[in-house]
Amino acid sequence: MNDTAFEAMRRAVVDGDADAAAAAASAAIAAGIPPLVAIDEGFMPGMKEVGAGFAAGDLFLPDMMLAARAMQRALNVLEPELQKAAVERAVAGRVVIGTVAGDIHEIGKNLVGMLLSTSGFEVHDLGVNVSPERFVAAVQEHRADIVGLSALLTTTMTGQRTIIAALQAAGLRPPVKVMVGGAPVTGAWASEIGADGYSEDAMGAVELAKRLVGAGEAAR
Repeated sequence: MNDTAFEAMRRAVVDGDADAAAAAASAAIAAGIPPLVAIDEGFMPGMKEVGAGFAAGDLFLPDMMLAARAMQRALNVLEPELQKAAVERAVAGRVVIGTVAGDIHEIGKNLVGMLLSTSGFEVHDLGVNVSPERFVAAVQEHRADIVGLSALLTTTMTGQRTIIAALQAAGLRPPVKVMVGGAPVTGAWASEIGADGYSEDAMGAVELAKRLVGAGEAAR
């Protein structure tokens, strides 16, 4: 019975069907499947499958976004049950993410935020056109482990350097890790500005965040 339920969860995410994902989550609750088990054995395998398809070039950005939204719908249904049982998902890390000042592009940032959230990270999305001061304040407020800086224009990517300098001046570096991304951003640029990592796609950003959190814990 559970195998059929888990397959419905996986399939809903792979198909990017948010309504089916919500229905599968509700069915899991009705069947007495623990919410954490539903997440780990039903929905997450679907996200991993979509991520693998995206990495292989078989799936594209819209497919990833639909899968992430379906996953989020399922989590919205399951979270109240987790709270009722006084069970919390282990938080992989706290991330503050945003698009730098002067830039209003957010599709890539939103996808990274959704995937980080569905992968167990606590995500605080500051939106677009975010000043260095707002990034610093948010990192302090949320006790972030990682800051994600997005820029889609060559004219705004220099803002990533400015934000890293602001974090440094506030005494938040190097414990707070910085990852950067966006169309004009490269690994060489990340190294030049002192970022801790770079990814060219959303799934890579999730794996990078996991590595950065692990490195931060090892250093403490």
